[in-house]
Amino acid sequence: MTARCVMVLGTTSGAGKSWLTTALCRHYARQGLKVAPFKAQNMSNNARVVAGGEIGSAQYFQALAARAVPDVRMNPLLLKPERDTHSQVVLLGQVDGALTAMPWRERSNRVWPHIARALDALMAENDVVVIEGAGSPAEINLAASDIVNMRVAQHADAACLLVTDIDRGGAFAHLYGTWALLPEPDRALIRGFVLNKFRGDAALLAPAPQMLQDLTGIPTVATLPMWWQHGLPEEDGVFDETPTLVAARTALPPEGARPAWGGPAPVVAVAPTLVAAHPLFQTIAVIAYPRISNLDEFQPLKKVPGVRLQWVRSPAELAGLNPGLDWLILPGSKHTSGDLAWLRVQGLDAAVAAFAGQGGAVLGICGGLQMLGEALIDPHGIDGNAPGLGLLPLVTVFEVDKTVRHTQATFGPVQGPWAGLASVTVRGYEIHHGQTRQHAGLAQAGEVAQPAMPGGLAWQSPAGNVLGLYLHGLFEDPAALQALFDPQGERPVPTLDAVFEGLADYIEQHFEPGVLAQLLIPH
Repeated sequence: MTARCVMVLGTTSGAGKSWLTTALCRHYARQGLKVAPFKAQNMSNNARVVAGGEIGSAQYFQALAARAVPDVRMNPLLLKPERDTHSQVVLLGQVDGALTAMPWRERSNRVWPHIARALDALMAENDVVVIEGAGSPAEINLAASDIVNMRVAQHADAACLLVTDIDRGGAFAHLYGTWALLPEPDRALIRGFVLNKFRGDAALLAPAPQMLQDLTGIPTVATLPMWWQHGLPEEDGVFDETPTLVAARTALPPEGARPAWGGPAPVVAVAPTLVAAHPLFQTIAVIAYPRISNLDEFQPLKKVPGVRLQWVRSPAELAGLNPGLDWLILPGSKHTSGDLAWLRVQGLDAAVAAFAGQGGAVLGICGGLQMLGEALIDPHGIDGNAPGLGLLPLVTVFEVDKTVRHTQATFGPVQGPWAGLASVTVRGYEIHHGQTRQHAGLAQAGEVAQPAMPGGLAWQSPAGNVLGLYLHGLFEDPAALQALFDPQGERPVPTLDAVFEGLADYIEQHFEPGVLAQLLIPH
């Protein structure tokens, strides 16, 4: 079996490649085809544990949309930024120290054979491989060392879609300029232009699509209306609500209604106007430090009725939510000591301590757990030494070997806001170098953290209002969500599979008839 390949390229980062790739995965899977996603190189601190190690979260979700089992071949190269000029390199699921130390441009020849073999294997096992590019394929300064865009497209003989974000302005210039900068063999692979995030009457676009086709020979095959709440987690950064979004969101159809394009209703979070009327309304703040990781695990909180999720970056933003703030979360971090230093520069260390001192509920996940302790000790130069926030009597030592695994564990006795989790078994995943244990000196003095899970997976403060755990995915586990937010089982949260179905419905409604099938026919 040799798969046909469909590739999604973008004129810029953020044009919509990831979600469109996810939608195509589900569309082709619904046709009864065996489908796999692929992205040669991803740069993201959002990663998931799969067979063989870790891959970017976007490819993990794309695999689920394709009804495939995620594995490391779907994202053979993952770059995890630790600083502005340094990234940890993960090759086929495992950290590669030699590649991490190697200059950027020198990696291409070393990694391309691995990328090509992974893609060839997926093509041999599937009917369709849906490939996602990265950034823009017309970055002419990177063309000679390209391993993620047109080199992949040529290797796979892929039918390419070029998508642009029309909401940014200059969409037709972006499309034409990208096409014009590509060599003729690469231009020949582009089968259609896609206008994404359009607001208004599509008839007003004329005559631009036809003029563009006259210049390039390539048709515009879809105009996708702006869709604020498609339900997929953000891959590249923190999603902040804007006044425009709030206004748009309150105008969306009621939960359960079918919008005009024919798919299921977007998942709608509780609008601010409904806050006072909702008896179980809770505000949860997540600190958005520069090297935040695995932020996609908070996406389910945006879909829980009665929960408002806010990102905070300063003491002023935190103070603006308090009183009234129910939980404060310190999320994962790809550079724990660096993000701790950032917290101190912002003054958020004192703000977090003050909130906890007043009895506020503080949750630390992975790197957030490490920050809550007394100290970070780094004998191998993995992350850096630093004093912690001192809210849990723990110490973290960074080890050379990285823990990457799926985990199932049961909460022991827990107190305060976490009491509903007692005896609940949850599933998630671990990705961390640090190993955390009781601080020996404080333990001798009688200050002991309470184990909340076996094996050092979770710890709770003696007062019960501070909880730290290594387990990612708590809010993706249905049992945990029900225990924390819906103990009576009255407010079911829409499933991820429903999100995939909605994405497929959406593109089937807005692509020109027959285009998606024609992409599978050799040119």
